[in-house]
Amino acid sequence: MAKPIRIWYQSYVDYENGKTYWDRLRGHLATIVDPGTSVEVHGITPFDNYAHAIVEYRCGREVICNAIRAEREGYDAFVIGHFQDAGLYEARAAVDIPVLALGEASMLYSCQLGQRIGIVTINTRYIPWFHHQIRKYGLEHRVTGVHAMSFAPGQILEAYNSTEKADEVERLFKEQADPLIAQGVDVLIPGGGIPMLLFSAIHGHIIGGAPVVNGIPIVVKMAEMAVKLKRMSGLSTSRVSDFFKPPNEILEEFMANPKGL
Repeated sequence: MAKPIRIWYQSYVDYENGKTYWDRLRGHLATIVDPGTSVEVHGITPFDNYAHAIVEYRCGREVICNAIRAEREGYDAFVIGHFQDAGLYEARAAVDIPVLALGEASMLYSCQLGQRIGIVTINTRYIPWFHHQIRKYGLEHRVTGVHAMSFAPGQILEAYNSTEKADEVERLFKEQADPLIAQGVDVLIPGGGIPMLLFSAIHGHIIGGAPVVNGIPIVVKMAEMAVKLKRMSGLSTSRVSDFFKPPNEILEEFMANPKGL
C-alpha cells in the first residue's frame, strides 16, 4: 500500500476574505488528488489585497516561513497556489520537500500543449511582474504575450457568488484572449488561481482553438509526482547554485522574525 502524501496548499487569500473561493477550491482539490493524498489549504492574513510588488514581497516572506513550517510539520510537498509565485525560489532553497508553484507549473506544462503561450491576468499592474517571471523561467520565446483585465484581487472573488459576474469575467477574458490568438498564441493561461478555479467549471475550455489552462490540477499533480519520484529514486532539488540551502542557524534566524519586523 502506497504511503499517504500530505500537501500544504498555500493560498494568498485567507478564509475570512475568500470563503466561497476556499470552499470551492477544497472541493476541486478533492477531485484532483490520488487516493491517499490529502491537500490542506492555508491562507495569509493580511491577504494579497492589492496588485503591487510590495504586497507580493510581504506575502512572499510569509510563504517562505510557511514552507519551513510545512516541512517541520511533516508535509511531503509545498504548493504555492498563487500565480505570481512570490517566494518560490527562496522557499525551494530553504526546505528539502518539493516546492511547486502555480505560475511556473502552468507555464512549463503549457509548453507541451503548444508553441506560443499567452497569459491573461486580472490587473494591468501584474503585467511587468509576469514578464519578470517569464524571463526568470527562461520562457521568453514561448510565453509571448501578457494581456490584462481590470479587477482588483478581492473584486474578482465576487464572481463566485454571482452568475452574472462570472459571465462578465469570462467575456472580459475572451476580449483579451482574442488579440493574443490573432498574434499567434495557441495556448491561453488565466493569470491567477482565482480565475482558473472560476473557469474550471467549463469542461474543455477553448477559445479560437486555443486551450485555456487550469493550472491548479497541474501543480497538484506535479507535487504528487515530485513526492513519488523522490521516494522512488531520491530525485530532489539541486543545491549547486540558485537553490543552495543555508545552514540551520540562518533558517532559525529567519524564522525568529516571521513578519520581517
